[in-house]
Amino acid sequence: MKLSIALLAAPALAFAPVAQQARASVKVEARKEVAAATLGAAALLAPFAAFAGDIESGATIFAGNCAACHAGGNNVIAAEKTLRKDALDKYLAGGRKESSVVTQVTNGKNAMPAFGGRLSDEEIGDVAAYVIDQANGDKWDE
Repeated sequence: MKLSIALLAAPALAFAPVAQQARASVKVEARKEVAAATLGAAALLAPFAAFAGDIESGATIFAGNCAACHAGGNNVIAAEKTLRKDALDKYLAGGRKESSVVTQVTNGKNAMPAFGGRLSDEEIGDVAAYVIDQANGDKWDE
């Protein structure tokens, strides 16, 4: 539809004064720049959306799979390696972010078993969202 309108407008534009042609050209270029900026922003933000897990679902999955060792954000095996902000910053490979928790939960590390074969990618993402939400909000002690 836009193409047909553009084709109909092209002859009229050809006979328009030069100033009007310049304004039309500027409008087209501005629209292209806006479209490019929108696409660029979407491309930059897409990776973050990939880890936007469901916190409520994550809490349920955590309770059934993680709480035996990590109840209240603690760690019954290595007491210093809790799920609190400072410990995640210090001990979690990749730092305190959902993608790092996803890697740890999926692959396991040291005494922690891998959950990659037990939980789906979506469930692991939900657990990661829950863990980071709890840590960032200092909610483990609530």
